[in-house]
Amino acid sequence: MTTHRIGIKLAGQAGQGVESNGELLARAIARGGLHLFAKKEYESRIRGGLNHYQLHAGDAPVSSHQDKVHLLIAQTPEAVPRYCADVLPGGGVLYDDTLKVDTEIMAEAGVKALPAPLTQIAVEHGGHKVMAGTASGSIAAALFDWPLELVLDTVERQFGHKGGKIIASNRAVASAAYDVGRRLYPEGLGVSLHPVADAPQRMLLDGNQALAFGALAAGCDFLAAYPMTPGTSIFEWLAAHGDEHGVVVKHTEDEIAAINMIVGASHMGARSMTSTSGGGFALMVEGISFAGMLEAPIVVVLAQRPGPATGLATRTEQADLPLAMGAGHGDFPRLILAPGTHQQCFTAGWRAFNLAERYQTPVIVMTDHFLATSARTVELDALDLGAVARDRGALLSASDLDALEAPFERYPITESGVSPRAVPGHPNAVFTATGNEHTSTGVLTESMDVRTQQHAKRLRKLETAREEMEGPRWYGPSGAGTTLLCWGSSWGPVSEAVDQLNGAGQSVNMLHFADLWPLPREAVEEALDAAGRLVAVENNATAQWAKMLYGELGIAMEDQILRWDGRPLSPDYIIERFGGEE
Repeated sequence: MTTHRIGIKLAGQAGQGVESNGELLARAIARGGLHLFAKKEYESRIRGGLNHYQLHAGDAPVSSHQDKVHLLIAQTPEAVPRYCADVLPGGGVLYDDTLKVDTEIMAEAGVKALPAPLTQIAVEHGGHKVMAGTASGSIAAALFDWPLELVLDTVERQFGHKGGKIIASNRAVASAAYDVGRRLYPEGLGVSLHPVADAPQRMLLDGNQALAFGALAAGCDFLAAYPMTPGTSIFEWLAAHGDEHGVVVKHTEDEIAAINMIVGASHMGARSMTSTSGGGFALMVEGISFAGMLEAPIVVVLAQRPGPATGLATRTEQADLPLAMGAGHGDFPRLILAPGTHQQCFTAGWRAFNLAERYQTPVIVMTDHFLATSARTVELDALDLGAVARDRGALLSASDLDALEAPFERYPITESGVSPRAVPGHPNAVFTATGNEHTSTGVLTESMDVRTQQHAKRLRKLETAREEMEGPRWYGPSGAGTTLLCWGSSWGPVSEAVDQLNGAGQSVNMLHFADLWPLPREAVEEALDAAGRLVAVENNATAQWAKMLYGELGIAMEDQILRWDGRPLSPDYIIERFGGEE
């Protein structure tokens, strides 16, 4: 029979190719026109430990993972006791028949043991045991009645850059393994998936790739960054694709250098950004303050992970909101976006540059390990390049500067708080750039009156920008008895929990925030007026967004569902802790 959704988890040590094997299987399924969501979790080590790659595929959109899967592919014996409980009763554990695994655990859990000669197939048909991962993926496809042709096509695409011999070897391994899977387990797992005819073209990309793609579409000129999980892949992606689009990418010696470089590049007219995580962002604080005083438009991607200090370096959490809100000494405006889906990551990637230049202030885009590294199939038209507009704000052109009769003033007092900006280099665009308080021409001053006027001017940007910030978005039935309130990456898990709870007879909807600051008060108050019993759902220990709403609007949550063990929220986790209506 065909099931709505199947789940597969691959688990093994770092260095065993868990991620690459998982991606091969995911792409083979996605090429058949199915929707797919995949997440990966790994320990903070280069070799050893226990990592996993988990995918869920179905014939309807898949927004999140589930805690349970139909198949566990165990690449190391330790994966069986760790993850056997995650396999649904009647599901199976596929493993190399040379591994010594605890089959009693499987029997007690009602899970089938599925040993197969993975290494033998890899050596006999491919010439090296490293291809055992290809073998396991192909047997998994056979277990779910997935066509071999799609596996072979994906093998060619996956290994195309390595040459014909590698492609041929992996194709031979995949074909042999598929036949072995059919022979050993002809009944499969009792569930199957089949390709969808005439399905629209979709991309399989993770949140960081979507965000970087959005930045590229925005005309990002310069990125400076120091690698820090989970923000690293943004600048890796731009480094790989930037040359053909004129993007300069600088791997700096530390995060302090990165923030100062993008402030300098922005001052000279470049659309500039950096990507980091909480610890790196903390080092950038003085540079962010400098951008606030200089009124330099910059984009900073803050990809969150659990703290404090190094915390859980390769895990996930939504716990840096106070850091983003308060980063920098003194009062100055900043805008904060927190996309919740891969489409929203793309949009935030280009929109952040427009907001930064329109309001001449830092824009912080908050993501986290879960959204940054999770991959999802996305319709090509969902990443709408036609909707991308490049708004450079009050940037004077050369002809504007030619027409000036009086000396250029970089910081004149304006009602909106935004002053005309000019890129240095034109004879009429000479002004002082300083981190000190300054006059309208940028000259250092300690005048009380000037200080008061300039400070008020900068802060007025928040009220001007507030009108442009988007309100929260609803998901689920209107007028529901309970509203799950969330932000950022929690969109997927919470929206799927809403669907399942309503399917079980509950009355639940979701209110999701992606534009965090400045808070669009009217839209938020209108939405909260229509909400049911408010339950905060956050991937942190202290309900940070709920506290912020209470401080701003005096709106209190009636309950909360929080997770802070370094793992992402899941629909199962939310449903298990959902209290229902009183």
